[in-house]
Amino acid sequence: MHVLLSGHRGFIGRHLHRELVERGHTVTGVELAYPYLYDALDFFRNDDRRFDLAIHAAANVGGRASIDGSPLAVATNLALDAWYFQWLVRTGTPRAVFFSSSAAYPVELQQPGDIHRLVEDDIDLNNPGLPDASYGLAKVTGERLAQYAEAEGCRVHVLRPFSGYGEDQDDCYPFPAFIGRAKRREDPFEVWGDGSSTRDWIHVDDVVGAALAAIDHDITGPVNLGWGRATSFDQLAGYVTQAAGYTPRIKHLLAAPQGVHHRVCDPTRMLGFYQPAVTLEEGIRRALDS
Repeated sequence: MHVLLSGHRGFIGRHLHRELVERGHTVTGVELAYPYLYDALDFFRNDDRRFDLAIHAAANVGGRASIDGSPLAVATNLALDAWYFQWLVRTGTPRAVFFSSSAAYPVELQQPGDIHRLVEDDIDLNNPGLPDASYGLAKVTGERLAQYAEAEGCRVHVLRPFSGYGEDQDDCYPFPAFIGRAKRREDPFEVWGDGSSTRDWIHVDDVVGAALAAIDHDITGPVNLGWGRATSFDQLAGYVTQAAGYTPRIKHLLAAPQGVHHRVCDPTRMLGFYQPAVTLEEGIRRALDS
């Protein structure tokens, strides 16, 4: 196939790019800005080429500090996604992927107390509730636009990754930041917030594997990508430092951004076509060895 991949130099995108090429596909990559050959927004506005498949992995995000501290910059995803779906319909591209996010889920379902494992139907696109910041708002809007593109004849696979991580992720995200602190054997070991909030970690290899499996199996409807395993930030710090061979004191930075309290998925729909392979413990080992 000839595949258009936006965000091909980003964290998810570069892993997707490698796998698509290894499968024998021809991949055209577009990015968010110069110095890359194509600017994604200009490409979607002006290019009329038809591809066999388009995968939209480009987004302005940059971790929790960016989501909370630069909401207008993150909101530029609204324009990027809108032009992506217009481009799909204009060119007649028959199949597409939209990377949504766990941030699309209503924040009211992610509060302290008992963990609510988020299921795909927790988002009613006609009444979606309040998503997580402008990033989540863009993702909910994108899912709605995907429905309009499907009505025009483009098959769109909507994926909702939870906390993706990997050994080559930028250190503005919590997992690589923890790995860096452990490699430096920092003591005290800093954790943003009180350490009790939980996330559902999924390795980038499994994000890519699940995305391509969803395409191969022509999966309908949005799909959570995650393990369904709730891991607190204090637990993650413990796993990382134990694997690094030391036991530091944990220092909680209570004033730092920490986002919603619980963000854990029900992965049942994904498990119907894909079984994740890289456990959190294995992902930590890989990152420490990298």
